[in-house]
Amino acid sequence: MPLLAGPAEPGLLASPSMTSRSRHPGGDSTGQAVPGTASAELLRSEPGARPRALLLSAGLVSAGAVALAAGALMPVVRGGSPGFTAAPLLVVLALAPAAAVLYALVSGRSGLAAGLVLGLTALAPGRLLLDLQLLADGSLAARPELFLADRLLAMPQAGPGLWPLVAGHLLTLAAGAFAAGTARDEAELAGELDGRRRWRLLGPVLGVAGGAGLLLAPIGSGNAYLLAKNAFEGPTVAMAGYLLLAALLPLTVLVAVSSPSAGVGKGGFAGAGLAALAVGVPPMVAGLVVDRLSVAPGSVVVTIAGLALVGLAFTRFDVAEADDAVTGDLAGEARLPGLFWWRLATGGLALLAAGAAAAGALAPVLKANGPTPVPETPARWLLLGAAVVLAVPALFVFVPRLSAFARGVVAATWAGVVLAGAAVLSAALSVTEDKAVDPALFGVDLPVPLPDKVGYSAGSGVTWTFIALVLAALAALAAVITGVVERDDSDEETDETRVSGTVLTPVVAAAALAIAAFGTPVFGAPGYTAPGLWSNFGAASWGLLGALAVVLGLYALVPRSRPVAAASALAGAALVLGLRAAELPLVGSEYEGSSAGAGFWLALCGAVVTLVAAGMAVAGSRRAG
Repeated sequence: MPLLAGPAEPGLLASPSMTSRSRHPGGDSTGQAVPGTASAELLRSEPGARPRALLLSAGLVSAGAVALAAGALMPVVRGGSPGFTAAPLLVVLALAPAAAVLYALVSGRSGLAAGLVLGLTALAPGRLLLDLQLLADGSLAARPELFLADRLLAMPQAGPGLWPLVAGHLLTLAAGAFAAGTARDEAELAGELDGRRRWRLLGPVLGVAGGAGLLLAPIGSGNAYLLAKNAFEGPTVAMAGYLLLAALLPLTVLVAVSSPSAGVGKGGFAGAGLAALAVGVPPMVAGLVVDRLSVAPGSVVVTIAGLALVGLAFTRFDVAEADDAVTGDLAGEARLPGLFWWRLATGGLALLAAGAAAAGALAPVLKANGPTPVPETPARWLLLGAAVVLAVPALFVFVPRLSAFARGVVAATWAGVVLAGAAVLSAALSVTEDKAVDPALFGVDLPVPLPDKVGYSAGSGVTWTFIALVLAALAALAAVITGVVERDDSDEETDETRVSGTVLTPVVAAAALAIAAFGTPVFGAPGYTAPGLWSNFGAASWGLLGALAVVLGLYALVPRSRPVAAASALAGAALVLGLRAAELPLVGSEYEGSSAGAGFWLALCGAVVTLVAAGMAVAGSRRAG
């Protein structure tokens, strides 16, 4: 069975120390060096900077773990105490990653050790910000495992336990700088990414799910001294920490997926999973054991994602452990579900996302805490349109002959849910119990004049919209993974047909039109200021930016795609542009005196040009055949 480590550089193979089996175990029976094993052995045995750097990295991680454990044993707020006896749990969560790194190092798995350190390092900045909220204002921090107030406190002073926590995260960050070189060397020795290791493609799904859980409230609270809020409603420093963690967790997993070294990839999974467990497990346990606290979905999702990532990293596969000891990687061939199951997952997740989007559009976005009439945002009709645009191609994913094309369309039209969902959430985010409602987000003609302060809060439509965003992102990931599996399982492995160069002209024109369409208003109305990319940037603008990024990314992939894949991607991009233009009849009609803006015509033209490019891609394929 071939080893995962690829051919070494010529300079390494020419080393005299590698020409005899008696001097290194990497040689064959003739005394010649086996390329993969020789290079891996040289990396592990040479007295150079890389082995010393990895040892230093493991030492820094261990010191950081000890500091985190020490901080858990001391009060983090002066005069305060934890809500339960959390010290044993926190000590285990702090020391377990360091123990894993040391085990990998002692057992000769340098790639695994480096990946573990890098996975821990990637999430350390977000965890540091969560702890710094205790310094900014501990009374607003939802950290019952470290501090739970029993009386009203205003700006409590930080205790001695906070500084070891800060030091632990900083030491972990420093460890990553020393482990990066070893991870790079392991990746170079591994060579090309082994396509058989498709188990890695499960990682991004888990990373996105964990990132979504980090944005939800970590705990439910009936305690007046602990305000359990989601990432967007919480205090500033904690909000920055949760947002950073939610972005870095899936990004870390994606980087681990791209590493050619199985050891580095698995280590990245395990490190990110262990760091996620350190964030998700304490609030979940607090919800179980502390009076007037309850378990919230956020911490449960993060914990499940973390456990799944760790389990995925340490699952044994179909390669002998003897090979692992030689290459330094926990390598293997996992058997992912077949193409049928990935198509089922893609279509099922897309349909669920469409259903959740429809529920978010039909359910109330706001609820009144009194007899005041509740206004509804016109953006809900755009969300309903996005649900239809996503659901229709999702149905055809289950049809074998149309599955590949429909999957490509789904990989694009999920951006419509992002576009419309951000507009709906923007209306809800403008409302809190002590904040006025912006009438422009709810149309000009409201049932009654809104006072400066009204008792509105977010309704169930917000929850369904958020669920739709998460499911749409998972459906897009499943569509990408399905495409990889389709390509690997295809009998036409040598087919390198690409779209004709003539398609580039309409694609470039469509890209320019798309930038202009998403950057200019689709409609205008008296008293209404549309969210934009260049001005009036708000919460809804993130939806515009996200949808534009997806569309431009699809255009960029067209020159490197096969004709059918290019056509499906372009068809999906055209549907997203069409949805952008549909804001005029779906949303603008709710505003008195509305009229078409430049964005409407630009989006229509962009959709038409994109469809022309899709037709040219298919026509070029037929002529080539």
